[in-house]
Order: sequence, then structure tokens, then C-alpha cells
Amino acid sequence: MGEAARHENEIVVKNDLAVVAEVRRFVRLVTGQWEMDDFVPCLVASELVTNALRHASASDDDVTFRIGRTDDGALWMEIQDATCDLPRIQRADTISETGRGLFIVDQFARCWGVRPLAGNAGKVVFAVLNTS
Repeated sequence: MGEAARHENEIVVKNDLAVVAEVRRFVRLVTGQWEMDDFVPCLVASELVTNALRHASASDDDVTFRIGRTDDGALWMEIQDATCDLPRIQRADTISETGRGLFIVDQFARCWGVRPLAGNAGKVVFAVLNTS
């Protein structure tokens, strides 16, 4: 992975979809310190966190959201959870209320992917966003 992130900021997220707004506030705070527009970072962070919480292995599993900068100044976001199930882009029809999260991430990210954690301890889903 050529784009090493400096993990400067992280937040542990309780397994409750109501905390997605808290994650957006956190992203706004961090991107504001870097004088970045926060719309796309908040959108991508919301989708990553929502996806992780929806598919968490147990209702008491927390996830960890991290945000930082890459060596070339891009924005790095990742979400770590305890499930080993790999996320995939789904086809959503026009009336479905779910199924668009990773499609949105794919549209706005320079790149995104998944890293399994050692010992089947879970995974990290990451996205890299250009800042301009």
C-alpha cells in the first residue's frame, strides 16, 4: 500500500445508527482544521460507518473510525469492525432504501478497499479521497 496514512484522529462508534451524525460532526471538525470542504468526506464517512454497523457481528460490537492525511495530502478514512465478511457493491433498484453505500464510496473515492485483520479478528474498510 503506497499511500501510508498518518492516523491522527479516531473515534470509537457504538453500534447504534444514531451515531452516524456524531461521526459527521467529527469529520467536519477534522476537515475544518485542514481547511477542506466537508461535504464529500461526510458523505463517504456516513456510508462507511453505516455499512459497518449494519453488518456488525453482534449488537454490542463497536467499530473504530479513523481519518488522516496521506503523504500526498489526500484524505484517508477507514472503519474497523470485528466481522470478516467482505463488503461488496450491490445492485439497488430505484425503490430500495439500502444497497447504495459502497456505490457512493466508489463514486467519490480515489480508491477504496478492504484489509482483513490477522487471526480472523475482523477487517478494515478504507477510502482515499482527493482534497480538490
